[in-house]
Amino acid sequence: MARAARQRRENELPYIPFGPFQVRLPFIHYKLESVEFIQGLILGVTALAAVPYLEQYLGLPYELAWSCVIIETMLYMLHSLLGDPVVPGWITPTLPLTIVFLEGFPLGKERIQAMIALQMLVALSFLIMGATGIGRKLVDAVPMGIKAGIVLGAGVTAAVNVFSARMPKAPWTVAIAVLMSYFFLFNPSFARKASKSRFWNVVRNQGVVPAQLFAIILAPVLLHEIPLPQIQWGLTPLSFGYVLEHFTIFGLGFPAWSFFLAAIPSALATYIIAFSDFVLAKEVVAEATSYRPDETVIFDASRSNLVSFLRNAIMSLFAPWVPMCGPLWASGLLTITERYKRGYKTMHTYWDGVCTFRAATVISVLILPLVTLIKPAFAIFFGITMGVQAFACGNIGIRMCTTANDRGVACVIAGALTYFTPGWALLVGIIVWVVVDGSEAVINLKNRKKTPGGPTPEELVFTAEDKKGCC
Repeated sequence: MARAARQRRENELPYIPFGPFQVRLPFIHYKLESVEFIQGLILGVTALAAVPYLEQYLGLPYELAWSCVIIETMLYMLHSLLGDPVVPGWITPTLPLTIVFLEGFPLGKERIQAMIALQMLVALSFLIMGATGIGRKLVDAVPMGIKAGIVLGAGVTAAVNVFSARMPKAPWTVAIAVLMSYFFLFNPSFARKASKSRFWNVVRNQGVVPAQLFAIILAPVLLHEIPLPQIQWGLTPLSFGYVLEHFTIFGLGFPAWSFFLAAIPSALATYIIAFSDFVLAKEVVAEATSYRPDETVIFDASRSNLVSFLRNAIMSLFAPWVPMCGPLWASGLLTITERYKRGYKTMHTYWDGVCTFRAATVISVLILPLVTLIKPAFAIFFGITMGVQAFACGNIGIRMCTTANDRGVACVIAGALTYFTPGWALLVGIIVWVVVDGSEAVINLKNRKKTPGGPTPEELVFTAEDKKGCC
């Protein structure tokens, strides 16, 4: 333990070392944040959006699918528990690929075993990249223009999602809720007023909660764009035993090798798509902590790969999960980091926020009245978080660019992400970067070998000069 303490960086929150992991326990290493707890209760219910995929493509009845959701939300906590500073989520862009793969098998035992085989291979991919350190090296090796493009693209695609998928369902409610979030999070005039008023400071520190409450309480009454909730009382029905017996290897048997061979292309595509989440997570964490010299928070891509391996491996055994278990829910993390950047008085430590958020998620899916209260506003909550992601990622991605070519490459990748899957968009970005900057990178690499010890491009991203404004 003493050796681990010596290895701990300055201002890094204490932890219990456990191999490659850093274990932090509630009430010992971090405290609960009330705002993140409320946000987690509200946004956590959106995990039930996976239920239709489990029903339609694996044939699970509604109650059994809900039990799978509970298992998956419990595993969300592994990331913060083991020292990965993210809000995890699904690998959502892989859903179309996974569905096409599953539809190649008849509904029933064969399709479930195909899903198990695919998720096991995805878990193996995360394990290899995490255990060997290749995952960390790849994230560090990505050129700045491509990194900025991934971050900026996350913002652009989020904005497209708000306008194309969320606003058509409740245009006025989504617009007002997103603008409320922007006002409370980003408006400098309101920030100055809040600094002089205790009441407005409390309101401002609630982040997106006021917008969420508007969507739940006022939108159905004033705007009539969403129905009034039909409250049901009781606890969530659980059927873990039936799931184990009829939908896992313990009841159906281990998948034949033919399933694994068929799943290899889909598994590789899934990891390639998930890779961009590691790049995005690193930059979001780095940007947020650059505002807080009082605390050191490090995103380790190898550790994040290993935790993602654990989640996918466990789900493949106990509750096959069509959306897959991904390393990042960007919009969820950004609602926390935007508050964290305001300073110690708003959020004591980074881990208070991320740990509280996902702990509340587990509670939310267990409480039936809460689920039925929030369910009509699902689309609006997604719109709020996507709106915050669009604004924050746009700001971060632009500031990451240090050269004109970085800005050009980033813009091309952001555009590609609105039309292609992340894997193809990443390939487009690599090709463009090779064309415009590849030769310079080779020259710089040769010069660096001659004069070692100089700063890397990554070390120049978030300097004090950058904080003065956009590049």
